[in-house]
Amino acid sequence: MPAPYNPFKAAIAKGELQLGCWLGLADPYIAEISAGSGFDWLLIDGEHAPNDLRSITAQLQVIAGRDSHAVVRPPIGEPWIIKQLLDAGAQTLLIPMVESGAQAQDLVDAVTYPPHGVRGVGSALARASDFAAIGDYLTTAREEICLLAQVENRKGMAALDDILAVDGIDGVFVGPSDLAADMGFIGQPGQAEVQNTVLDAIRRIVAAGKAAGILTLDASLQSDCRHLGATFIATEIDVTLFARHMREASKLSRQRLSQG
Repeated sequence: MPAPYNPFKAAIAKGELQLGCWLGLADPYIAEISAGSGFDWLLIDGEHAPNDLRSITAQLQVIAGRDSHAVVRPPIGEPWIIKQLLDAGAQTLLIPMVESGAQAQDLVDAVTYPPHGVRGVGSALARASDFAAIGDYLTTAREEICLLAQVENRKGMAALDDILAVDGIDGVFVGPSDLAADMGFIGQPGQAEVQNTVLDAIRRIVAAGKAAGILTLDASLQSDCRHLGATFIATEIDVTLFARHMREASKLSRQRLSQG
């Protein structure tokens, strides 16, 4: 029996739109609700959310019972944490702050078993192999791993062609917020100069035959990126959704019940 099929990887390779939502509340209950909401993929964030290996694993477990696909973003693209996340069952990784072709190649090596890579061989202990129930996991796992590089500063943009040239990088994700900050517009990803840079990157990614992705709450930018061929687009964040609706609920209740 081979490693589990990765529908997200197959979809973006064919250019099919995959709509996503960011999960930053770091809770399996929220992840399970989100996984039943209709999004194609959910990003479990280990970079800016209070997640650790156990909380990420718990979210992977509940998402696996639904139709959404789990994508995991570690805090950093180091081989040791990539190894742990893959063994925990993550099949799609989004690695932040990729800045060179050499770094992209190191990431490919980190998700690949020897002799072609450096991923540690410990699948008998791992959820990824169904605890050794998947007999040929070691020889089939790599085909179903989807590796996404996040480019989010001027250095990464300058190296974009080198990153795109690395075999084994399935897609490149553009990070508008960090890019805006690095360009001198912190907190202003809607600045024209930033958006033009984002859209140029999307064009280059698609032209190189890679999948292009983005997280933005700006509906206009979402549409522009999709028009240029972006295939994995995150349109919401659980934290902001919850905070926004909680504040609105409180405000409306107070207005309604304070009258008279």
